[in-house]
Amino acid sequence: MKEIKAIYHVAVREVGILRNNPIYFFCMIAFPILVTVFFTSMMNSGQPVEMPVGVVDLDNTTTTRSLIRRLDAFQTSRVVGHYPNMNEARNAIQRNKIYAFLYIPEGTTEALLSARQPKISFYYTMTSLTAGSLLYRDLKTISTLGSAAVGSATLTAKGLTPSQVQTFLQPIAIDLHPINNPTIDYNVYLSTMLIPGCLLLFIFLITAYSVGTELKFKRSKEWLATAGNNIHVAMLGKLLPQFLVFITIMYAYMYYVYGVLEFPHPGGTLRIMLLGLLAVVSAQGFGVFAFGLMPSLRMSMSICSLWAVLSFTTSGTAFPLFAMDSPIEAIAQLFPLRHYYMIHQICIFNGYPLTDAWFNIMALVIFACLPVFTVKNIKKAMLEYVYIP
Repeated sequence: MKEIKAIYHVAVREVGILRNNPIYFFCMIAFPILVTVFFTSMMNSGQPVEMPVGVVDLDNTTTTRSLIRRLDAFQTSRVVGHYPNMNEARNAIQRNKIYAFLYIPEGTTEALLSARQPKISFYYTMTSLTAGSLLYRDLKTISTLGSAAVGSATLTAKGLTPSQVQTFLQPIAIDLHPINNPTIDYNVYLSTMLIPGCLLLFIFLITAYSVGTELKFKRSKEWLATAGNNIHVAMLGKLLPQFLVFITIMYAYMYYVYGVLEFPHPGGTLRIMLLGLLAVVSAQGFGVFAFGLMPSLRMSMSICSLWAVLSFTTSGTAFPLFAMDSPIEAIAQLFPLRHYYMIHQICIFNGYPLTDAWFNIMALVIFACLPVFTVKNIKKAMLEYVYIP
């Protein structure tokens, strides 16, 4: 009972600190909301649309103009320029006016009609991986449609039925089924990693900052005295108000993406709530551990910043972790965001049972328990260390 009262008094004291310092409001509420709205709005169309492409049409016939119109009709491509030669089209790519261009040499239509297999070329920049990959798909499709149109006309003239023509031109029909993300929405698999990664970054930094400022502003002995000189009580009381704010923000983000934006989540609400809880407590645990490992406000926040930034690379969203070198694959297990991402993919996005992600769940629990190893060092720092800017 005595410890509970002490935790309450420390928590009330912490609420006063949170209220009087605007940095807490911005880093715990304003910036997380801004990040959530920014990323989900930036990718609300699902995929990049109407990316600029150019055309070098030296043939300029009805057939080639029809191909260009079809290219322009694609959702991801928009023909913004016609260039007289390849040099000008290449310069347009270098000046970032277009991402790709289609080159149709003179005599293309004549060669098509006489079955001489003409060559048309397309050039695209891979400076942007997403833009290059999507435009490559469109340009390749257009190239295939050109030969298919001529082949269809030739076969029809020979008396084949439409079904026979279709079978000849496309002997194998492809039936695609993207699991759980049928529209291939970039927002679904990027926002579910980028936004939690930013939220974990804020939790890392605020946790280390709140402990470090006790030493910086010479409030450390007062803090411990309020907790009855019990560092465990002092830490619980300090983290409790922050936990309540962060868990509210985390659940608000999850409600927004899964409830309002209707991101696929066959795993259900309970697993989403469990993942949010594990994410917050593991991030707070790592923030306390970082400060206890190096009881310096500047150094602990630097460690937290580095860990959070590297988490985006090692999470495995942009590049599969199993394709990285073995040492990096092993080091990636030291980042909470990696385990958050795996639990999300296994249990929420794909709907598999929690037992399939037991290793990742235990890893987040271990992160939450890390302060046990450094909490005594924090108490020693609060009582003996002198803050050095």
